[in-house]
Amino acid sequence: MGAFDRPVHIIDGFPLPVCLFKRAKGCARFKGQADYGFCAAKSETYYGFKGHLLVDEIGIVTGFTLTPASVSEREAAGDLVAPITGYLLGDKGYLGTEFKQEMKREGIEMITPVRANMDDPVPKETRKCINAKRRLIETVIGQLAGQFAIEKCWARDMWHLSNRIARKLLAHTLGIFANFKQGKKQRDWLQQTLVIGC
Repeated sequence: MGAFDRPVHIIDGFPLPVCLFKRAKGCARFKGQADYGFCAAKSETYYGFKGHLLVDEIGIVTGFTLTPASVSEREAAGDLVAPITGYLLGDKGYLGTEFKQEMKREGIEMITPVRANMDDPVPKETRKCINAKRRLIETVIGQLAGQFAIEKCWARDMWHLSNRIARKLLAHTLGIFANFKQGKKQRDWLQQTLVIGC
């Protein structure tokens, strides 16, 4: 379906808690692998991992990596963006002059929202379009969390956790592919719940 060749990709991260925060001290699962992190979207500190997701401009997952929760989104982005070029849309977690320069050397134009105290070089109407496009990854993460429970960690070791996540991502991609093959409009591709369940 040409997902890697598309000119626009979107990147974001989501929390994957191993257990409730108050039980983290006594949690025996993933000792030495999981860590404490903060999710700004949910305004909570959690113990576990952070999933980093890369999708193309129509919502097909083109990359995923799993890191301890304390790893920043910029650190994990290097692994994900290797096979792509063009524009990369991200949230404020990807702000940084050095990071943008590093992406530019890789042939990627990183576009992020600006903080309140920064001047926005992008015109207001263009910024609205970019933000609307960037919300697509929130939709994909919402589907993976709601339909496939990707944010739940029932595994007890890294092999089973990564295998479980890979199955969820594959099911999501197959759902989009099945909708594409059925001739559904592009805006309906992400409504795969009637085609595939996991």
